[in-house]
Amino acid sequence: MSAILVPLLDDRSIDWAALEAHIARTAAAGLTPAVNMDTGYVQLLSSADRRRVLELARRVTDAPDRQDAFVAGAFVGDRAGDAYDRAALAKAANEVAAHGGTPVIFPNHGLGGLDDDSWVAAMTELGDELDRFIGFELGEMFVPYGRILGLDAYEGLLGVRSCIGAKHSSLSRTLEWQRLELRDRVRPGFHVFTGNDLAIDMVVYGSDYLLGLSTFAPDLFAIRDRLWRDGDARFWEVNDLLQYLGMFAFRDPVPAYRHDAAMFLELRGWTSSSEVPDGAPRRPDADRDVLADIARRVDALVDELSSEVEAGGATP
Repeated sequence: MSAILVPLLDDRSIDWAALEAHIARTAAAGLTPAVNMDTGYVQLLSSADRRRVLELARRVTDAPDRQDAFVAGAFVGDRAGDAYDRAALAKAANEVAAHGGTPVIFPNHGLGGLDDDSWVAAMTELGDELDRFIGFELGEMFVPYGRILGLDAYEGLLGVRSCIGAKHSSLSRTLEWQRLELRDRVRPGFHVFTGNDLAIDMVVYGSDYLLGLSTFAPDLFAIRDRLWRDGDARFWEVNDLLQYLGMFAFRDPVPAYRHDAAMFLELRGWTSSSEVPDGAPRRPDADRDVLADIARRVDALVDELSSEVEAGGATP
């Protein structure tokens, strides 16, 4: 799964045509588009724009007949100190499901304020209302209301049968390895979706992924995945280049990776601007030279490998 960046025009309005093309490009590569995530500025979008993104994802992926065609963040924009609002979160999740997507339960202040037992109880209640959903652990380096669970609470989440998996974004291999061991022991069919953009090789240990980094190059990520599936050692060459990009783009302050993504998509000719919304952190202009070099190398690998690697969807 690949989190979709929302491209902007120079006036900082949403470039809906470029967004549509990027959702389509991601799906065509064999990756599942993930909209209204942190990469898509979900916290900074109006409710009307979040709804329009859902409508666009539904139309582009032909989601009415496939609940796995796209996933989307179910977000409640509360404030520090607010109590958990179960009804608001359920409404947001059901809106995603009504558009044909799978909800990803995006963190918020109220949800993050619950203790681990209450958090599991909240997911259980949501699970009673939803056919399927994805949990979400998001570290505070991404958002101030992020939350990483204790292992006992994570095991509790594994017991919610309508929860098909959980995105884990702690940027810690050790914490993710612990979850993989627990998953393998308790519920082998559960998906641990790595959100560790500093360790995208977690797929070799059994993680799936829902990454922001893959929005930079869904075409090369799909090639990488097929190389791994086929036992082709060129996987490591491709992975190393993508990881170099990830180490550069996801340096502190981590949320500024979205500006690097905007620059990268512009450099690849996929957008006309590298603007970000008001309130989103920016990178220095010097990043553009580094990103331009990586973009040339990414395009070269795509050109070299795309005709050699068997066509078809990427596999977990």
